[in-house]
Amino acid sequence: MGDHVYKLVELVGSSTTSSDDAVQNAIARAGESLRNLDWFEVLETRGNLTNGRIAHWQVRVKVGFRVEE
Repeated sequence: MGDHVYKLVELVGSSTTSSDDAVQNAIARAGESLRNLDWFEVLETRGNLTNGRIAHWQVRVKVGFRVEE
């Protein structure tokens, strides 16, 4: 790993399927407008219940991308 400078953004991804899918959704959307995505960190996981069952997963992630020179 060389000398890089990174910018961080926080995102909240959601999914009706799983927390992993919520992370994938957040990163995929970030990739549509950001370049050089290098890493992510899951900061928080939560969900929404309907009739006592999981209806939605929400995952707050921090995504790091390299700042171009």
